[in-house]
Amino acid sequence: MTTALNATRRAADLAALTAGEVVDVLVVGGGVTGAGIALDAAARGLSVALLEARDLAFGTSRWSSKLVHGGLRYLARGDVRLAHESAVERGILMTSTAPHLSRPLPQLIPLHSQISGGHAAVVHLGLMAGDVLRRAARTPSALLPSPRRVSAQEALALAPGLRTSDLRGGLLSFDGQLTDDARLVVALARTAAGLGAKILTRTPVVGLSGTAAEIRDGGRLVEVRARAVINATGVWAGRLVPSVRLRPSLGTHLVVSGPSIGLANTAVTVPVPGSRSRFVLLLPQRDGLVYIGLTDEPFDGEIPDEPVAPPSDVDFLLLVASSVLARRLTHDDVLGSYAGLRPLLDAPGRSADLSRDHAVLRSPEGVLTIVGGKLTTYRRMAEDAVDAAVAAAGLTATESRTRHLALVGAAPRPVLSTVDAPERLVAKYGTEAPRVAALDPTPVADDLEITAGEVQWAVQQEGALDADDVLHRRTRIGLVPTTLAAAREPVTALVTKTLPTTP
Repeated sequence: MTTALNATRRAADLAALTAGEVVDVLVVGGGVTGAGIALDAAARGLSVALLEARDLAFGTSRWSSKLVHGGLRYLARGDVRLAHESAVERGILMTSTAPHLSRPLPQLIPLHSQISGGHAAVVHLGLMAGDVLRRAARTPSALLPSPRRVSAQEALALAPGLRTSDLRGGLLSFDGQLTDDARLVVALARTAAGLGAKILTRTPVVGLSGTAAEIRDGGRLVEVRARAVINATGVWAGRLVPSVRLRPSLGTHLVVSGPSIGLANTAVTVPVPGSRSRFVLLLPQRDGLVYIGLTDEPFDGEIPDEPVAPPSDVDFLLLVASSVLARRLTHDDVLGSYAGLRPLLDAPGRSADLSRDHAVLRSPEGVLTIVGGKLTTYRRMAEDAVDAAVAAAGLTATESRTRHLALVGAAPRPVLSTVDAPERLVAKYGTEAPRVAALDPTPVADDLEITAGEVQWAVQQEGALDADDVLHRRTRIGLVPTTLAAAREPVTALVTKTLPTTP
């Protein structure tokens, strides 16, 4: 079956479900967890439908740091099991399931006077422990080299924008970085669709039971039936299953220009003053932007569709990042910002101290809800959720096989290096890059690399139904408001032209 997601396929799948088709597994939520569950279930031979109120990766999944973590933070807290799980899942994603959407990211901790010799030694030991996890996960050192100490001269070569005064060297380590978190979600959904899953965006769910969902389709309410129902709506899980109790935590990132602050390929990790376990990350992207993040603050009140970065978080990130740079960052350096909410399980203590582990909860009505977790371990979360659904509904299914299931566009790194297409496109589309490159190569706006062909591909193959889907999730044009303003009109025209004409 084709992996293409588009308006025509959506209409056909919706018609089948509303006509009474009963699926084995119904997934609610189109983030990384929901898309991962749809793929895991479809790969086991189960019939699957995924319902998403807005668009794929509309919520928390697109607001991450775009990192594939090796679990070092959890190791520092003594949670060896969770740290090992993160390292294993990082290795699977980078070597097996999505090499095209990930890359090794060098990360430098500059050693200025605010990090004492003793503190530096402790951090170095932590990095070495993280490398033990990397080896235990069988991730090759050719992909993620072991950490080492570097001289001040080498630190400046890696990150020219560092403050030179009292710089005595740095600690260099490597982690995984995604090309884009939203693109990972789209790849998961398309791969699931290729195995027969029905992926339906713009399909809000207004009620759930253990065997059905009530959806709003235009002006009517329709029931979609299933043998097992999984609620994977993240921070919104309690809206559909009131028994689920979460403690959302807000994480903020800033978007700045890499050349303006002297960063290109190496991330910089900055210690937060007064803490031995908190850091701010300066994360270079392939497009020349740098994301600065992130905060971890408790969030109270109604969950918004799109969280906004609080001014206090912006000031905090600018202050900490400036502490290691040659020049002080100001609000004028901020090209954009974004914030996301983590769906943490409710427990005593500060939100920053709550576990990033996940859990599958069963409501009295029989709805399974997956909560907690993090982007890196989406595959393991999906496996656990489908295991629970199979057991609860008595479904006949094989064992999970996503550990070795390559996502659409994936290939071993040596193969990717031979793909006949621009490197920028290979990093986004993998082996499908030549097909995208063969479409209209005209940039959608001045000073933008995104082409008309990429917009066409998003509509024809990736399920984009309007300009916002393209601007904010199939690409990240929307992260910088000035760029968004320049691109909105031409992208809107292209989407309208590419969408099928309604009879």
